[in-house]
Amino acid sequence: MSSGKRNLVIAVDGPAASGKGTLARRLAAHYRLPYLDTGLLYRMVARAMLDAGHDIRDAAAAEQVVGSFDETAFPEDRLRGREIGEAASVVAAVPAVRAGLLTRQRRFAAQAGGAVLDGRDIGTVICPEAPAKLFVTATPEVRAARRHKELAGRGEAVTFDGILADIRRRDARDSGRSDAPLKAAEDAVTLDTSALTVEEAVAAAIDIVEGRRAG
Repeated sequence: MSSGKRNLVIAVDGPAASGKGTLARRLAAHYRLPYLDTGLLYRMVARAMLDAGHDIRDAAAAEQVVGSFDETAFPEDRLRGREIGEAASVVAAVPAVRAGLLTRQRRFAAQAGGAVLDGRDIGTVICPEAPAKLFVTATPEVRAARRHKELAGRGEAVTFDGILADIRRRDARDSGRSDAPLKAAEDAVTLDTSALTVEEAVAAAIDIVEGRRAG
């Protein structure tokens, strides 16, 4: 393991089920840095709206919720699953929600020593000056297979075709939104995990970070 982690901010972006969360967690452990799954923040907003009976497409309600929700109020098991993932994608398209979460994410990234954050706009909006940026991707079919296995393992009644449709719909929504669309930062290194094992992807991600640290 390389020593020294001064101001090492690692931005990991990519679409749903690309493997970015796994890679970000492993990078955080490797470099002994704090880790933030920024997608959970959007899931918290969506969960708070659903719990309050709001329509997740109600931008005014979303703006109110994002300014007052408590990050400690939601056990992670209430933030996982197909329904909440879809709701979070809808909520994330609301500009006021993205603006409301911006400060929280940047504050996390500004910790002494650095941090690892994963999401969809980390390298482009949240931490544009991050020294190491990865854009993690995989084919829609591979991502759907991964998500299907994950959800079926939790006992959810899902089909591969249904998950694939969800993946394509979320990709279109995330890439097509006007505010902070999903895209690779110009200086990000793209890592396609379609044909890689977890260990191979982790090794490749570490190589990318080390290459950036070496200048």
